[in-house]
Order: sequence, then C-alpha cells, then structure tokens
Amino acid sequence: MSNIYTLREMFGGQWSSSTRLDGKTVIITGANTGIGKETTRDLAKRGARIIMACRDLEKAEGAQKEIVEDSGNQNIVIRKLNLSDTRSIREFAEVINNEERALHILINNAGIMMCPYSKTADGFEMQFGVNHLGHFLLTFLLIDLLKRSAPSRIIILSSMAHSWGTIALDDINSERNYHSRRAYGQSKLANILFTRSLAKKLTDKGVTAYAVHPGIVRTELKRHMNLGLLIMWKVVRPFTKTPVQGAQTTIYCAVEPELDKESGGYYSNCRPSQCTRAARDDEMAEKLWDLSCKMLGIVWD
Repeated sequence: MSNIYTLREMFGGQWSSSTRLDGKTVIITGANTGIGKETTRDLAKRGARIIMACRDLEKAEGAQKEIVEDSGNQNIVIRKLNLSDTRSIREFAEVINNEERALHILINNAGIMMCPYSKTADGFEMQFGVNHLGHFLLTFLLIDLLKRSAPSRIIILSSMAHSWGTIALDDINSERNYHSRRAYGQSKLANILFTRSLAKKLTDKGVTAYAVHPGIVRTELKRHMNLGLLIMWKVVRPFTKTPVQGAQTTIYCAVEPELDKESGGYYSNCRPSQCTRAARDDEMAEKLWDLSCKMLGIVWD
C-alpha cells in the first residue's frame, strides 16, 4: 500500500481549485515551454493578466496564440527577457516598472540544466547565473512593485536536485572544478536558500515567497544530458510527470488562499515538503545573499 502511495505522490495528478485571478498581474519567466507554458495556460484561464517573460520571442508568440485561443483570455503579453544577461534583465524590469501599475505574482520559472561549461554575458557560470543570479536580480528590481501590490507572491522553481550540490563560496563560478550535475545542484540549492532569506526580509511586508520542486518532468531541460543520463531517462520516463502535472505545485503556490499565512517554505506535490539540511542553513543563506549582491553590484538590505 505504501509503495502505491509513494508512486502516486511522486508522479502526481492535477490539482483542482476554482480560485480566480481576475484583476491580478502575473509575470512568468520561461513561459513559452514546458512547466512555464502550462502555468501560463492555467493562470490565464483564471482570468489573470499574464506577462510572458521569454528569451525566444518566436516560440513565445506561438505559445501566446495557443493559450489565448485555449483560455479565451486576450490579456497575455510577451516581453523580452534573457536571464543570462543582466542588461536584458534591467531593461525588462524598467519596462515593467514603467508600464505596470501592479504585480501580484512573480514566478521565477525559467532554468537551464546540466549544460556544458559556459558563462553568461557577465561572466557567471551559466547555471548559477541563469537559475539563481538572474532571478535574484529580477526579483530585486521588481520588489518595490510587488510590495506596493501586496498581498503578492514570489514563486521560485527549485528541484530535488538541490541535494546534488553545495554552495562553493570560494569557487561559485566553478572555474576550478566544473561538474554539470553538481553545478545544477548548487543553483537549485541557491534557489531554496534565496527563498528562505526573502521570506525573512519580507516579513510583515505583504509579500510571501515559496520554493517549488515540480517533480521529474518531461521538458526540454534534458537536452544537455549525456548518453548515460539519457539512457537512464528512457528507463524512468514512463514514471515521469507531464508538464501539466509538473506545473501543479507552482499553480498551488500561486493561488491557494491559505498560503497567504505561509512564507519561505519548500513545496512538492501541492504541499510542504522536506528539503536537505544544507537547504535549511540560514547562515549559508545569508552568506549567499551577500555574495549575490556583490556579484551583481547591488545593495539589498
């Protein structure tokens, strides 16, 4: 019985809620594919104004057209965002802060997984740069708008893969030693530590933060896997989640009314979940916060 229960928990179904988001504005990074696309579709059906923050505008336009037709919601717009370039992030945030009167939900969904070693436009290791630093800067630049729009929420996509990594403060860009799996784990661990720090700093500000493990999902993230991992993927694929199933915990954290009272937690299968001891290390979270600010050249107290 317990094995059946575990399998159901692992691979999950669809979360059901009639909560509406009429009059709410949502930003979703990486909204044109996979989990981000299905999150966009669901929240559009709930009546939200959706800003699709995407690097590939052509693919975004295709997804936008499909979701508008499917949801009947015309209030879905695309804005250019390249998380591997801080100039693009700043330009995106400037547009949002100038054009939008409110921002109720920020979903830091986009990510890159186990890619060969490369660097962002600013010289950061690509996985840490995109998955953590890019979203750290984006959140910093939009935090005042989120505060003015309270109650508001920040959802950060992490992964059970946070257990694969440690925060290498003395080699954060993996220049001395790069292993794609460990670097991915480091970036996902950083996502959870960032969420914990955010929640503390936003206490009594009306803005709450949640880290999410979507499950093992059939998305384009696997495109950089080596042969061994791809063979393993073929074995486990029948037990993985579809992007619709993978989006459910993000949707839950975005719309569940009872979560207004919670902040800083790690969620999987639409409920609180257990993360590693390293992901609960508030001293490391503070060090990571300070290092992130230093790398990005920002002051965020």
